[in-house]
Amino acid sequence: MVEIRPFRAIRYTEKAGDHDNLFAQPYDKINQDMQKEYYTKSEYNYCRLTLPMEENRYEMSKQRIRHWMNEGILRKDEDPAIFIYRQEFGLFGRTYTRTGFIAALRLHPYEENKVLPHEITHKGPKIDRLNMLQATQMNLETGFLLYPDPEKTTISVFAKITKTHPSIDVKDSLGVRNLIWRLTDPEKIKLVQETVINNQFVIADGHHRYETAITYRNKRRRQEEWNEDSTFNFRMSYMVPIEDEGLIVLPTHRLLTKIQLTTDILQKFKEFFKVSEIDSNAENLRSFLERNKTKHAFCMYDGKKAYGLLLKDEKTVHHFMDATLSDELRSLDVTILRDVIFKAIMKTDELKIDEDILYIRGIKNALQKVSNGEAKLAFLVNPATPETVLKTARKHEKMPEKSTDFYPKMVSGFTMMDLSPGEEL
Repeated sequence: MVEIRPFRAIRYTEKAGDHDNLFAQPYDKINQDMQKEYYTKSEYNYCRLTLPMEENRYEMSKQRIRHWMNEGILRKDEDPAIFIYRQEFGLFGRTYTRTGFIAALRLHPYEENKVLPHEITHKGPKIDRLNMLQATQMNLETGFLLYPDPEKTTISVFAKITKTHPSIDVKDSLGVRNLIWRLTDPEKIKLVQETVINNQFVIADGHHRYETAITYRNKRRRQEEWNEDSTFNFRMSYMVPIEDEGLIVLPTHRLLTKIQLTTDILQKFKEFFKVSEIDSNAENLRSFLERNKTKHAFCMYDGKKAYGLLLKDEKTVHHFMDATLSDELRSLDVTILRDVIFKAIMKTDELKIDEDILYIRGIKNALQKVSNGEAKLAFLVNPATPETVLKTARKHEKMPEKSTDFYPKMVSGFTMMDLSPGEEL
């Protein structure tokens, strides 16, 4: 059983000023230039809580929350609610709409088989977010999870609610329109709860933060008196039905910063791939990938030439992969890229992630970084599908790092959930 509950959200009041100046991208998507821009926008911009500039950033976030609450910049709702969250955005010449809801989701370790991961995580980000959780005792940002709704019950509820006037309607710094509706109707909330109760949830984005929340929950359980209603047993989460038509996954391309393409390496590619030289224009490369998305297609660019790669026979490369992997996981483009192209052909076993292997969104961005010398080679891939993510997670397997990039990201600052001692749902 998966349990979601409404919660008394902490939200900005009118005293905080114009909405356009308050909200921010997730902390891990904010670079230094964005951080400075957010600081300039408002003394109450949410970036000052999720990613303070100051060295003692955890303590600064804690102090600011307390100060803003005392000033009336932030205020906790009197009544619990869930929040319908809709994003409208353009991509590759088309317009999309993605709609889900924000609520308190009861935490379950993965072994309980109720909330499932689909990607591998690393230690560093979890340490940082645990420090922030312990200092603030707040869920500052949502996680992002998927759930099946084949009857489209929640989708129908959302469709009715989103025809009314939203409480928040703001464009973020990336041009995405973000709309929020506060739902307090007990019958509609119960309908949402009953729809998801027997489903498995899959983490789409925020694996590190979910695992950190479990660690934090366990520490709190050891340190104080608590009950099942204590808020730290839950995680403020954004949840989207997998049937939502606006659920978009972008590919994450790979760059190699130290390994160059040689004649010998190119010849090795030809053993397993049909290799063709193609125009290095970004749109041509995107078109090649799109046309061949069912054929294990990749593009490679070395700064001078671009090549299209089509796998000749999937069975001939299985011996490069871990024998314990399922057929589905072996068939993923990102697995073939990691195990065949990188490890077997490019010999990348000794390379370091985020130093020797970089992850990049956007074909133009990837090509530019090779052209200007920041990397030696770019490898472009097709995106995974939401259905693939669900199937992989249900098999208790994990996709390679950065296999998915759900777009757009959820803006931070609409809601905050209090995890202080004594707080209950």
